[in-house]
Amino acid sequence: MIPTIIRRMAGGPIPPKLRNSTMTPLTGIYNSRYKPKKVWPPDFSKLSEKEQFRFERRYKRRVKLATARPRWDKLVRLTQLFSVTFVLIYSVLFMDWNTEKQPFQGVRDTVFGAFGALSPEQRYKRQNPDIEAISNSK
Repeated sequence: MIPTIIRRMAGGPIPPKLRNSTMTPLTGIYNSRYKPKKVWPPDFSKLSEKEQFRFERRYKRRVKLATARPRWDKLVRLTQLFSVTFVLIYSVLFMDWNTEKQPFQGVRDTVFGAFGALSPEQRYKRQNPDIEAISNSK
């Protein structure tokens, strides 16, 4: 592995993959036979305030469109949502607050009681209905 790296570093530039391709260096910034009608960016000292505002607004709109990354923004939003949700659920249900009375003990008992009914030990226990509540509702 190391001899290969040394040999590649000592060698010349890597030839192009196409036989007839030639690299032509760029002679100027704008290489087109069609010359632009307007010089960009314009000289703002020579423009009126109205024209400056119009150019700024156009430039901001173009920059906003060019830098838009909807997939990345969605991923960042979802990551933030999941991380905040995880921290809240962990702090309410599982975190030890190092106090004498846990502030969310009522919420914990309710949640774990609801999920406890789904546990394999209590799944087939018959729930005895409250006869008095049923007879009084009629």
